[in-house]
Amino acid sequence: MSVHIGAQPGEIAERVLLPGDPMRAKWIAETFLEDAVCYTQVRGMLGFTGKWQGQTVSVQGSGMGMPSASIYTHELINEYGVKSVIRIGSCGALSEELGLGDVIAANGSATDSNMNRVRFDGLVDYAPVADFGLLRTAVDVAERRGVPMRVGPVFAADAFYTDRPDLNDTLADYGVLAVEMESAAIYTIAARYRAKALTILTVSDHIKTGEKMDSAQREQGFSAMVQIGLDTAIS
Repeated sequence: MSVHIGAQPGEIAERVLLPGDPMRAKWIAETFLEDAVCYTQVRGMLGFTGKWQGQTVSVQGSGMGMPSASIYTHELINEYGVKSVIRIGSCGALSEELGLGDVIAANGSATDSNMNRVRFDGLVDYAPVADFGLLRTAVDVAERRGVPMRVGPVFAADAFYTDRPDLNDTLADYGVLAVEMESAAIYTIAARYRAKALTILTVSDHIKTGEKMDSAQREQGFSAMVQIGLDTAIS
């Protein structure tokens, strides 16, 4: 039983979807999983295990930002034997080629966080990347489902609000598709402990145009991402 999750051995599947919002974890469990059971409510960070197409899958809230996501990723892998984690969440588009509701698979994650600089004593700029097997599967799943999915790098920001919005233009110039707040830490920890990780995102707002999804658009628009994540997890 880990400190921050508190589940009993065997209650968490080897394949976990990792939304940041615990209420999104609840929505996924109630909307998509059969026989879903809540295995944790510690700190209000809900986790559920159920069935998707006959296969056991868990969905665990991870909180907002890399410090929180790293705690849950570490404990899932090291305390519960999780083999693959698929982050599913929202993002702000940086690329002008993206629109609201578009789905992204992050093959890599740039970051302004110091977490990996500390990890490598400031000697290496480690490049956190997705597991290629999960990424390839997700691309195939999206194609089968008829969902256009962009593959490219994202930016995992340490701060939600920034005094340097000009950096977003520079990131876009270098092909970074969108900004979110967790993937760099998740990819790094999964790599360290020999687990698989992937981030799948839905564009909920556009940094350059100021467009934003309303609550109804979010619920309807996130369904495609969740189903791609579930299909990828069990494949």
